[in-house]
Amino acid sequence: MAQWHRLVHATPQEVWSVLSDPRQYGRWVVGTHRSWPQGGGWPAEGAELGYALKAGPWTYHGRTVSRRCEPPHRLELEAKSGVGSARIAFRIDPWGEDTLVVMDEHPLAGPAAGWHNAALDALLRWRHRSVLARLSEVVESAAKAETRAHA
Repeated sequence: MAQWHRLVHATPQEVWSVLSDPRQYGRWVVGTHRSWPQGGGWPAEGAELGYALKAGPWTYHGRTVSRRCEPPHRLELEAKSGVGSARIAFRIDPWGEDTLVVMDEHPLAGPAAGWHNAALDALLRWRHRSVLARLSEVVESAAKAETRAHA
């Protein structure tokens, strides 16, 4: 299982507000071109988001299903596309005045599951670093805007 973490300069609730907003999904998930709700109240368990993933000139369509939702501390997703599926979990822990976000991923089906090894984990950790950096930027930007609005 590939795991990565990042300290975000915001509260767990501020992190959760971005993770739980289906309109924000495409802003922090690397490669996602756009997303849209497909049923249920995202991110309630069983709710789904459709997404378009850009890879060079190709676009892949998939869906993400919420498997476990414990606001504002845990969100587990299953991302499914034509090339396989993966379980992706986010743990959101207070860390002083900041929040530690831990992301781990485990391929369930498709080529990544069949080739799962240390090299693939290294590639996934590189992607997680990018996802968490983008998530951090979105959360911190929203937190600053909220602070300015109340000043």
